[in-house]
Amino acid sequence: MAQSFARIVIHLTFSTRNRLPLINNSIKDDLWKYISGICNVLECPPVKVGGYNDHVHVCCFLSKKITIVKFTEEVKKGSSKWIKTKGSRYTDFHWQDGYGIFSVNPSELSVVCQYIDNQAEHHKKVSFQSELLAFLKKYGIEYDEKYIWA
Repeated sequence: MAQSFARIVIHLTFSTRNRLPLINNSIKDDLWKYISGICNVLECPPVKVGGYNDHVHVCCFLSKKITIVKFTEEVKKGSSKWIKTKGSRYTDFHWQDGYGIFSVNPSELSVVCQYIDNQAEHHKKVSFQSELLAFLKKYGIEYDEKYIWA
């Protein structure tokens, strides 16, 4: 084949260090926009970016020019640097080291977008920890819980 084709949709999620509720109403909309901008710069067009007070969800098309590790590193590093400029409350801001990244069937994009849009309502009933464990179970990912939250 003379040409390369790729259509990879991913759902990335990661939390603040120690799952501290630092993503408040004063920065969340700008944070989602900033992360969307990082995605665009990386040639990974965002479909939906959102989250809750202690974590982020990013649904985007993964460029064939970047690895998952590099994409995640750039999103977390760039957004962390940006947050640290938003006042003394955020001077010591950090994302947790790990992340979860999952493939998305393109026909399910609207479901994932709705899920991301409804994070505030969703997390009235379910913690981020429970949410992540449900994703790991759904995708058949083996894990040792003593290492997940470190």
